[in-house]
Amino acid sequence: MKKILLALILALPMMAMAVEKPWKNGKLKISENSRFLQFENGTPFFWQGETGWLLPQRCDRAEAAYYLQRCAEAGYNMVQIQVVDGTPSYNIYGEMSLVDGWNFENIDRKGVYGYWDHMDYIIGKAEEYGIYIGMVCVWGSQVKAGNINAEEAKRYGEFLAKRYKNRPNIIWMIGGDLQGSIGTDVWDSLARSIRAIDKDHLMTFHPRGRYTSAKWFADREWMDFHMFQSGHRRYGQRMGNKDYPIPDNTEEDNWMYVDSTWKYNPIKPVVDDEPIYEDIPQGLHSAKEPRWMDYDVRRYAYWAVFAGCFGHTYGHNAIMQFLKPGYPTSYGDPGDVKTWYQALKDPGFNQMKYLKRLMLAFPFFERVPDQSIILDNGTKYDRLIATRGNDYLMVYNYTGREMRLDLRKISGDKKNVWWYNPTNGRLTYLGEYKSEIKTFRVQTRVNDIEDGVLIAVDSSKNYLEKNQKEILNDLYKAKERDLNE
Repeated sequence: MKKILLALILALPMMAMAVEKPWKNGKLKISENSRFLQFENGTPFFWQGETGWLLPQRCDRAEAAYYLQRCAEAGYNMVQIQVVDGTPSYNIYGEMSLVDGWNFENIDRKGVYGYWDHMDYIIGKAEEYGIYIGMVCVWGSQVKAGNINAEEAKRYGEFLAKRYKNRPNIIWMIGGDLQGSIGTDVWDSLARSIRAIDKDHLMTFHPRGRYTSAKWFADREWMDFHMFQSGHRRYGQRMGNKDYPIPDNTEEDNWMYVDSTWKYNPIKPVVDDEPIYEDIPQGLHSAKEPRWMDYDVRRYAYWAVFAGCFGHTYGHNAIMQFLKPGYPTSYGDPGDVKTWYQALKDPGFNQMKYLKRLMLAFPFFERVPDQSIILDNGTKYDRLIATRGNDYLMVYNYTGREMRLDLRKISGDKKNVWWYNPTNGRLTYLGEYKSEIKTFRVQTRVNDIEDGVLIAVDSSKNYLEKNQKEILNDLYKAKERDLNE
């Protein structure tokens, strides 16, 4: 029955989409203040990432095209993949990645959808949909096992760079869920061999859970921006690791990793590249544990971005491993896990676009985290988190608790105030208020989760209209307000 369902879904004609190609604004680069990403012409880039780790290995061409279209429709502009997850890796057509080991001289051989031919197709299809591909070149387990050394990494990096340097939609992600202290010479060799040939695409390192790439590579010339992996554990699931950059019982406080990364010099942009995944067991190690839900992924996203991240990466248990009939699940009970194509309808997957729209609606590069806006803050789930520009501020409230806020932190004698619903992108105008300390209780707390964003704007500014019901998905309209000023 499930096979029939998949066939029916993939048989549906793909909807025509008017797709903006973000790279028409030039190459991606680091902003002047070293906190954000932007294009060469000054247009901001808000990273809305999706996690498709096993896309090259488990999806055929029809499936890959369907998945990437759905990502584009949901607002994602980056999909991260495992280029090779084994030595060798095999795609769904039975073709392997390393036909001559780490020798790539005769890699393009006749056959049905060879491994790298299929990879080319995925990257090309993503380009059609205006999506960057985050290339995690080799998964960390292969480095840890000694299946690739520094010389082999050099040859591999040269192959990748030559093959993809002219593609507009590549972001290089060295690492693969491993500490940078393991196989450091391999990671350096891989990164430098790519960078020697390809100088036009940004590069970073994907670290192990509860770590930041800055711990090992803060001073590397090839490191353009940092990543941390806040991981999948709930409060109290530290499990004995003494090397976390955050204190005990703060496992869910992913905002802490932003500050811990910026303690390293030089300052570089940072993103939470692997937070908790929607519908994955908490802590990963037992399918009997509760699952992370859509409201959990929203909390991680807003906490990270309001703390100063330049974007955010979402993940889903079923999608990241492309679960479907005939494939085992890594985290779940066999026969009790939804398929990846069913998961594309889950709420968290379809709610991340509202964060991107919110961030692009206001002057982008001046935005800073500022907890001084909040008086009488709480802890854990009751913690409020604030970010602001010169004439606007935003406060994310996870539980719907009362908020005592200092509206004097931004310009203007009076402030227009809205409530923003992160589940559907709806705006509710609350009124105009004097520039003073003001207490807000936006909604009556019925459930434990009543999350939303309070927005206050200098009344002389017109970023939002009082009667406006939503923020339109219009990246380039935002640019008209001169976001570089």
